[in-house]
Amino acid sequence: MTEATYEVLDRRFARLINQSARLELLDATSRWAEGPVYVPAGRYLLWSDIPNDRIMRWDEPSGHISVFRSPSQNANGNTLDRQGRLITCEQLTRRVTRTEHDGSITVIADRIAGKRFNSPNDVVVASDGSIWFTDPTYGIDSDYEGRRAASEIGASRLYRVGGSDGAVRVMGDDFIQPNGLAFSPDERRLYVSDTGRTHVEGGPAHIRVFDVNDEKLTGGDVFAESRAGLFDGFRLDEPGNVWAGAGDGVHCYGTDGTLLGVIRVPDAVANVCFGGPARNRLFVCATTEVYAVYLRTNGIKLV
Repeated sequence: MTEATYEVLDRRFARLINQSARLELLDATSRWAEGPVYVPAGRYLLWSDIPNDRIMRWDEPSGHISVFRSPSQNANGNTLDRQGRLITCEQLTRRVTRTEHDGSITVIADRIAGKRFNSPNDVVVASDGSIWFTDPTYGIDSDYEGRRAASEIGASRLYRVGGSDGAVRVMGDDFIQPNGLAFSPDERRLYVSDTGRTHVEGGPAHIRVFDVNDEKLTGGDVFAESRAGLFDGFRLDEPGNVWAGAGDGVHCYGTDGTLLGVIRVPDAVANVCFGGPARNRLFVCATTEVYAVYLRTNGIKLV
């Protein structure tokens, strides 16, 4: 364990963190750790090691590390649906899948209007069962995280798969590289990061926020601009604060968009999730390493 370094910029942050809590290193064997999700039914954490084409598992009671799935089809983002089933974005196969309780895999979506997606990146499930995911080009830009290919769609978009009919709809098409996404606790707002600066000089490195109204999105104003590298993935706690991965650690934003503070992490952070029996443990995927730290706030319940 190492001492966690906290940068408190707003007094609200001091009420969310435990300054005596240590930053625990859980694993350091990944090449690019991404897409963490905590599975409460089994008390374990899953995350994607994209270039190594595997999903890893850490068991909380024992601390044991194992390979959950290999090959993983260069899996990236993961989440759980309301039945506790694993939902995964696969960059190599350019699809979103569901792992059933018996271990079989169901394809949720792999194309729209007959054209294959680019490389689904991050995913969330709403309370109505709909599945929302981003589709940038990172998995088809090279052979490192997928397989180099031309975009069949010619755009990077945000999609929604209907919970009842399975219909795929475009929910946003004014992004450069849509990346992380998450709902507010009441699902009236949807946050989406755009990491377009990787492809366009001076491009976006921010999180936008949309209002969700009857399966339609409005608004889309910039909620936060990254001050260190790019925002990748993020998750929200029960009060609605946004905990986002960035170049120097985890940035915490209040519901008003104020940067409340930073948890410094030794390497660039890709993604985070809440877990543990009380959902007060923040798991952090930081390049080759996976960390955990206890907080004084609780993440939104997924299942």
